[in-house]
Amino acid sequence: MTPINENFGKLPGSYLFSTVAKKVAAYQAEHPEAKIIRLGIGDVTQPLVPAVIDALHRAVDEMGSAESFRGYAPDLGYSFLREAIAENDFKARGCGIDADEIFVSDGAKSDSANIQELFGADARIAVCDPVYPVYVDSNVMAGRCGEYDAASGKWSRVIYMPVTAENGFVPALPDEMPDLIYLCSPNNPTGMALKKNELQKYVDYANENGAVILFDAAYEAYIEEADVPHSIYECAGAETCAIELRSFSKNAGFTGLRLGYTVVPKALTRGGASLNAMWARRHGTKFNGAPYIVQRAGEAVYSEEGKAQIREQIMRYKKNASLIREGLAAAGFEVYGGVNSPYIWLKTPGGMSSWEFFDRLLERMHIVGTPGSGFGPSGEGYFRLTAFGSYANSLEAMKRVAETKL
Repeated sequence: MTPINENFGKLPGSYLFSTVAKKVAAYQAEHPEAKIIRLGIGDVTQPLVPAVIDALHRAVDEMGSAESFRGYAPDLGYSFLREAIAENDFKARGCGIDADEIFVSDGAKSDSANIQELFGADARIAVCDPVYPVYVDSNVMAGRCGEYDAASGKWSRVIYMPVTAENGFVPALPDEMPDLIYLCSPNNPTGMALKKNELQKYVDYANENGAVILFDAAYEAYIEEADVPHSIYECAGAETCAIELRSFSKNAGFTGLRLGYTVVPKALTRGGASLNAMWARRHGTKFNGAPYIVQRAGEAVYSEEGKAQIREQIMRYKKNASLIREGLAAAGFEVYGGVNSPYIWLKTPGGMSSWEFFDRLLERMHIVGTPGSGFGPSGEGYFRLTAFGSYANSLEAMKRVAETKL
């Protein structure tokens, strides 16, 4: 009998957003007349900006000529994109990250799951709670998380760092010693962000204790407060303890193109091994590179036209975030996020559970959001809405909130 990976059987239920989609589809089938506004999944709705479209067209034309055709991409990404990333995302902010420390991929989601392959099967992980579910689920699949306790919603070998209203959404340094620390700032789902002095404490902690920080900066383009870092490498010493994950999905609308990158500094070593060299080996073995036309589109993101057009698009989403945040607050909800992030995090009213509030919002207002409990045990009693819809839909959603009793 062929053995299988029994850790998959430990995962409770289906992936969070699959469950949401099934519930919405069932409701829509029963109520076809309902005009549902989807503010749940973090998918973008605005089209690609003109600078990116132009770059795609030029790259497609190149692929149609024998002289300019490209086959397999370089394992680690084309130098034109890696150099543009290094210059604009890091050197421009005073970070000493070079192009050979940047690994282009097809998105931060896959990288955030795959990066744990660099570490031993017995590595202990620490996660903010609530947090993006892929961090925990991918480690469950690898057998690192122990056993699941349905009553508490926790895994026995996972170190949870609560981020709630009670602690200002700033996770305390873990009491137990982790090997890997997952941080996401601005945080998905809470929409809150760590200030530089708060992030520096984690960098110092990791360096003192030999831990590695896996820093997800997918939403850095939405940061507007000056004391919130866009990269962990703005903190002193981060090159020796941190890996950073980035995405083109939420800043440039590449959810349908698929492009991201991971930064593994050459100075980052553990057990006498270079994590940069290990990730390069893993990348070359398991990945054939992001498509040439998509990498040219990524390069256009850093052009002067691209930067201006994308900033305008981000401001549209931030306008939605402000509208939703203010509309919920006016209706009496306890609201967080929506300033440095496209996510708005609210406390469910009247002691309702996250899923009870999901059902109530869907049935009475025809609005779809995401239950906070799906992001971890400390997410229970909270709910996430996104600003990635259209302004018209966001406005209509807040009108329904104002006019409808729960």
